[in-house]
Amino acid sequence: MNVKQSDKGILKAEAGKQKFSLKRYEPSQDLALFIEQYWVVKWDLRGLAPYRQVILSYPNVNLSFELDHNGVFTGIYGIPKTTYTRFLQDEGVVLGVKFRPGGFYPFWKKPVSLLTGQILGIQDVFEVNAKDIEEQIFAQEQGEQMVQLVENFLRELLPEPDENVELINRVVQTAIENRNMTKVEDIVREFSINKRTLQRLFSRYVGVSPKWVIQRYRLQEASELIEKGGIPNWMQLSQDLGYYDQAHFIKKFKAMIGKSPEEYIKELGRT
Repeated sequence: MNVKQSDKGILKAEAGKQKFSLKRYEPSQDLALFIEQYWVVKWDLRGLAPYRQVILSYPNVNLSFELDHNGVFTGIYGIPKTTYTRFLQDEGVVLGVKFRPGGFYPFWKKPVSLLTGQILGIQDVFEVNAKDIEEQIFAQEQGEQMVQLVENFLRELLPEPDENVELINRVVQTAIENRNMTKVEDIVREFSINKRTLQRLFSRYVGVSPKWVIQRYRLQEASELIEKGGIPNWMQLSQDLGYYDQAHFIKKFKAMIGKSPEEYIKELGRT
């Protein structure tokens, strides 16, 4: 089943839509504890200039099956520390498995923080030969067929249910929905959990801290609001997104995206 599309996290999304297509699909029920969704990106830029798409990633590990001008690659993508840039050239297709926050740990059983900022070949993570599944996936034309194949592949690796994955996803969903939740202490109170326990849990299962997760979602909201609207009232926007003050918001935005909000607006063609 197709998932409702959202451009949050895709910087300069309107420009990107002219260069590639993106479809998302829901996981089957038996995989839904671990998998948030599947995504398929296709592009055909033959005869055109290459394109760089910048992503402000979610706190999710991704398994990616890729066929592009470099050939075939299947790898595990840890959470990028800042933004991630995907280089699109000629034609290609990527099938991605977006694990839920914490959902990759039961498959790997090592601290997910070891993957943060890293891209590893699948053979470096699992003892599998991906050649057969790669050939099957890239022989398909439809995203639904590709997803069915990767689900069968994942079922062979399927771990036992893990209650910590459910807890982490409740925490993350609450952080998304409640803008008043701006500090780790807010999570501690809401879920009656020890702060150090929460931090250790996120390091092992998610790969980044609870504070990082909160700030990432707020910055995604900020970039989306900037792209969809006019020039915002920075002070009001900072307050709406839960930042202590305007300077703090601008500092975090620039540290993550690489430019100030005003510089970002100029790049969007607005003054």
